[in-house]
Amino acid sequence: MYRHIVRSVCGGGRVCPVFVPSSSLSSSSSSWPLRNTSEERHYRLAEQRSQCPVRCMSSVAQKKRSLRSAFPVLKQPLVPIQKHVYEANVRNSNACHKKFMELSEKVRKGGGENAIARHTQRNRKLLVRDRLSLLLDDEDFLELSPFAGLGLPYGDIPSAGCLTGIGRINGLWCVFIANDATVKGGTAYPITVKKQLRAQEVAIQNRLPCVYLVDSGGAFLPLQSEIFPDKNQGGRTFYNEAIMSAMKIPQVSVVCGSCTAGGAYIPTMAEEAVMVHRIGTIFLGGPPLVKAATGEEVTPENLGGARLHAEVSGCVDHFAWEEKEAYEYTRNIISTLNFQLPEEEDEEVVRKRRAEEEPLYSSEELLGFAPKSYDFSLDAKMIISRLTDGSRFQEFKARYGTTLVTGFGKIQGHLVGIVANNGELSYEAALKGSHFIQLCDQRDVPLVFLQNTAPAAAPTLSTAQAETNTNRLKAQGSMMSAVACASVPKITVVIGGCYGADSYAMCGRAFDPNFLFLWPNARVSMAAPGHSASLLPPDTEQPEEEQKKQEDKLNKRLEEESSAFFSSGRLWDDGVILPQDTRKVLSDCLDIIKQQQYQLSTEKLQSALLRI
Repeated sequence: MYRHIVRSVCGGGRVCPVFVPSSSLSSSSSSWPLRNTSEERHYRLAEQRSQCPVRCMSSVAQKKRSLRSAFPVLKQPLVPIQKHVYEANVRNSNACHKKFMELSEKVRKGGGENAIARHTQRNRKLLVRDRLSLLLDDEDFLELSPFAGLGLPYGDIPSAGCLTGIGRINGLWCVFIANDATVKGGTAYPITVKKQLRAQEVAIQNRLPCVYLVDSGGAFLPLQSEIFPDKNQGGRTFYNEAIMSAMKIPQVSVVCGSCTAGGAYIPTMAEEAVMVHRIGTIFLGGPPLVKAATGEEVTPENLGGARLHAEVSGCVDHFAWEEKEAYEYTRNIISTLNFQLPEEEDEEVVRKRRAEEEPLYSSEELLGFAPKSYDFSLDAKMIISRLTDGSRFQEFKARYGTTLVTGFGKIQGHLVGIVANNGELSYEAALKGSHFIQLCDQRDVPLVFLQNTAPAAAPTLSTAQAETNTNRLKAQGSMMSAVACASVPKITVVIGGCYGADSYAMCGRAFDPNFLFLWPNARVSMAAPGHSASLLPPDTEQPEEEQKKQEDKLNKRLEEESSAFFSSGRLWDDGVILPQDTRKVLSDCLDIIKQQQYQLSTEKLQSALLRI
């Protein structure tokens, strides 16, 4: 009882809002009205967590040393008996890497040479990556879903027509959403909207400032039914802007191109807006629409240019003569945010410490541990030993449920709980996973899932098998509940298979991880290619040849649709990453998640910001 009272009291004798009944919160201290919906309760809980210095450590607590760890070294060298599996995986990884590089080159070209020439020469605008180089501290940013928009039914939309990611501005991690007007003139397709909403979700979940670089011609009208009306379509962007403002998540907009129709609300709903002279415009209907409706001829600049909105309408707060000046304004705006980052350590000390923390084995060896198929999997501990600091790992329940590996390790100094598939997710393994996940939640330790779920089992043919499946089903249900209810940050990396319901227990996309990445060799489908029999019920009346033909057809489809690039093209993840980059990506994600504790302006409650 005493422990619960201590956890419910924050600094200065103030009761933590997590323990205050929702009725009293909404009547006395709520910063925005709530209806009784699960989504708004989620936003309330996210805001309350950010206000509680027990959950998110205060800046004072940050000055204290973390506990010393003496985790045992995980010695997992490659042994000769594993060499044939390792080499088969390397060959497959090299083929996947080749495709990765081909698609990366395609995405970097944007809308093609003609579109780039028109954008830079005729319109005199900077390319989107050049804009980011002026905005961000350096080019070392975490890009989200770069392959989104490739291989869709309505054609290839490189990068879904916009770049999203997380980079540092004046040392502060910020989400950016930057339209690429070389792709279809900046037109928004359904996948564009989905990608923008995912970036906003990342900003909300991790309380990251958000910068919009707007250069868009509006929605692609032939697909308006997939862009406009539904809950998670176009209008959700503006809803999220309002919610983020109420949650004190700063938003800045740079108008460096066209903002037409619905796109006009993005800068006007942001807390501060910068607009570039001559190339930036904001209007609901452009000059052609004005002429069609009234017969009046008007220039874009007079109708909705930077001068008009800076001097007359007041829609923008900062007037920039050129793009470079606009990004200087934006960097200065970010420097006004009330964050207190930890003091930077001496570079030599940091370099020496990181050298000591490096794993004992080369990250390049991960190419040989990226499974070609479930039949080519090696012990998950071999992967863990190439990700954690000093290859150290404190295993939990090492002798129980061995088809799931659980334990504690550090990644670039961040303590994490690791949950890794090491075979079939059995009854014992699922119970072990539930226990460990709840333990990490109790201790506020972030979770890292390394997912390589087994292909689906064949249909049940005996009573004993049915009983085993029933027990496993209940245990997996418990593990799913533990994952769903854990309030600590969760990062998932699909290193191999992502099949069936087991993938939910390993924190698949539906279970809302903070970040989810795939290795290029990963497979995402209900059943693994070659295991389609688990999806087709046995039909005694159908000829064997016909049944075989059905299986082959389904296997061929599974082979095509389970590819990591097929998945990433549809935004079922946050991007495909190379195995050797995994440690750095995880480190960046943990840094990004941790930053929210440095914001000093979350406790004061007030209504959402109102624009003039």
